[in-house]
Amino acid sequence: MYYPTTRLRRLRKNPVLRNMVSETRVTTDDLIMPLFAISGKNVKNPILSMPGNFQLSIDLLVEECKQLFDSGIHSVLLFGIPETKDETGIIAAEDNSIISQAIKAIKKHVPGMFVIADVCNCEYTTHGHCGTIVNGDVDNDLTLDTLAAQSVTFAKFGVDMIAPSDMMDGRVGKIRNALDKYGYYNTPIMAYSAKYASAFYGPFRDAADSAPQFGNRNSYQMNPDNSNEAMREIELDIQEGADIVMVKPALSYLDIIRRAKDTFNIPIAAYNVSGEFSMVKAAAERGWIDEERIVKEILTSIKRAGSDIIITYHAKEFAKYIK
Repeated sequence: MYYPTTRLRRLRKNPVLRNMVSETRVTTDDLIMPLFAISGKNVKNPILSMPGNFQLSIDLLVEECKQLFDSGIHSVLLFGIPETKDETGIIAAEDNSIISQAIKAIKKHVPGMFVIADVCNCEYTTHGHCGTIVNGDVDNDLTLDTLAAQSVTFAKFGVDMIAPSDMMDGRVGKIRNALDKYGYYNTPIMAYSAKYASAFYGPFRDAADSAPQFGNRNSYQMNPDNSNEAMREIELDIQEGADIVMVKPALSYLDIIRRAKDTFNIPIAAYNVSGEFSMVKAAAERGWIDEERIVKEILTSIKRAGSDIIITYHAKEFAKYIK
């Protein structure tokens, strides 16, 4: 049928009918809020490039989790800012590491919160790279041992899911084997499978104090030019035991999300990263955009592209928008 018999505007005229035929809806169940843990008490350091986000000591991190949980955000992704750093990042695997303490505190005081630990080394190394440096480059296989040790420690303290973000070859399998060896076979892995070497990470490096001290991460994070390679990365992670695979960043890689969703029968996560967040905030502060409408549209586009899970710094605000 064609116009005038078919008039698609009929389905848009009434708001009740528009909602009935809505194809994509984002809810708080879809969202994960990233949080940054730091040592001390009553510490709330503003992240200037990410308005409304803070480095939080564990006491305030717990309070933030309580507020998030009450608002309908039931999952958080933890990043740690340690007091000291080392050459390999193995300090993150210690029982008294900042993330170990944070997991323990959140699970004690907000037991219903689903806690995910980012597993990487860039926040914990003196050089800011995601692994052990040998001859000026990250040594892939040495780094795997550190990542596995971190994962087992976090599982011991009650983490609900492990999220390796380093982009080393073979790390999902190494972590899966280590978790299973110590009896944590029910701990799922959400792999940063297609993590691109993106300029959109700039504000995060301020938040996590994780900028590389030399060079860049192009030898291990993905080339933004490539799509087929992303499918290979995702397939390998699935074969190694990933339960969820992630595309990062989200907005410039919606095509990768869609392709992954169409190719693989597995839950897909997408990370709406710091630079994407901060651009919205900057434009909203200048009155150039309607922030609420923009945030809803962005998150809807990520879900519509095929993501089942969205990691976003907008999560807390979005929960307020839809109440």
